[in-house]
Amino acid sequence: MTLRAALAPLVAGSTWRRGVFLLLGGVLALPYGVLAVTFAQMLTDSEIPRPLVYVLLVVAALIAVVPLLLDGSRALEIAAVRALLGVDLPDPTAGHRGDRESRLRSALWIATHLIVGAVVMTALFSALPMALAFIAQQFGVGDELTSREQFGPLDGRDSGWLTLAGIALLVGLGYAVAGLGALAVSMAPVLLGPAQAERIAALEARATRLAERNRLARELHDSVGHALTVATLQAGAAREVLDSDPEFVRRALTAIEDAGRTAMEELDHVLGLLRETGSGRPSVAPQRTLADLDRLVTDARAAGLTVYDRRAGDPAAVPAVVSREGYRIVQEGLTNAARHGHGPVTLRLDLHPDALELEMANALPHPRRADLSHPSSSTAGLAEPAHSSRAPGRGGRGLDGIRERVLLLGGRLTVGPDGDRWLVKARLPYEEG
Repeated sequence: MTLRAALAPLVAGSTWRRGVFLLLGGVLALPYGVLAVTFAQMLTDSEIPRPLVYVLLVVAALIAVVPLLLDGSRALEIAAVRALLGVDLPDPTAGHRGDRESRLRSALWIATHLIVGAVVMTALFSALPMALAFIAQQFGVGDELTSREQFGPLDGRDSGWLTLAGIALLVGLGYAVAGLGALAVSMAPVLLGPAQAERIAALEARATRLAERNRLARELHDSVGHALTVATLQAGAAREVLDSDPEFVRRALTAIEDAGRTAMEELDHVLGLLRETGSGRPSVAPQRTLADLDRLVTDARAAGLTVYDRRAGDPAAVPAVVSREGYRIVQEGLTNAARHGHGPVTLRLDLHPDALELEMANALPHPRRADLSHPSSSTAGLAEPAHSSRAPGRGGRGLDGIRERVLLLGGRLTVGPDGDRWLVKARLPYEEG
């Protein structure tokens, strides 16, 4: 080991920060030291009744122990460890009160911090001045402080040995601080790290955040995707009849405007949910429910999709969460039918006392006629386009969104070819009444 490597701990910035952390423990230990000195004096004073001293001692001990067990004390120690020791400790889980294990570990850490800090502070105020006096007398500074004193086997005449002793004290104090700081770094995760209950709470919070992100992704896909599909189909139809049917073009532009406005409202709603998730503020727009189904069907018809609508029951009787998810399922089904289906869509909605049943069906696209100029062309598998989000076995984003919504509500979903039509059928249960 080179001299430079040996001296590196003494001049490293981390050692100085760790020394500050240890001294912080000594500062916090001062009130305890004052109490100890006070009670020592009271116990040696024969004029003060001993029973009174013992009662006060018990009360003071209880008061002194309480800060060691507080959640706030642990949070302050974690902040100090991160800032001064450089240990990346997670914050205590919000809303989770520390259990007995974490409290005891935290109390052990704080007590150790105070004791070690008190020792380091004592050494700083005793050994450090002595070491500096030993070194200074070598240069004729403060000879009167050392010339008349005996320091073990050394006295004021052994100036060379006293200087070496002063240097050894300084180096030893530096290594002691570096070693104690390194030990604190290794023990901080053990005593201040999250307990098992906190880890479980953190995992549950993370799972909740991921579920919320997935829900927002479904909201964006279903609402904005539907509006863009309507706008795209209307724009394409208007382009075809731009010169021959101005009235249709005018209606198409109106439908595109309405679809764009709806997309903006939905986007504003999702952004409101994001703000609510990040800062606790309420969302700025209501969510779509089955009460908005008439408008959804009207928009689909305006986009050129023929929809046969049959509904039974009162949508107001459906719980809010089922009503929202049911609306999104219908919206995604109509969007897929407009993109990839063929012919009219039959929409059936039955409201039972304990469940909502949805069914959407439309004809599968006709197989494309084989191009005789290209003998290698094939018509196999063309009933449902391969890029379709409803394609069997493909698991597109739209179909995945429907599956997730039904799964979260504990329902049943049937999706796939049913003879010459494509069928989406869902049953969403809820508690009766």
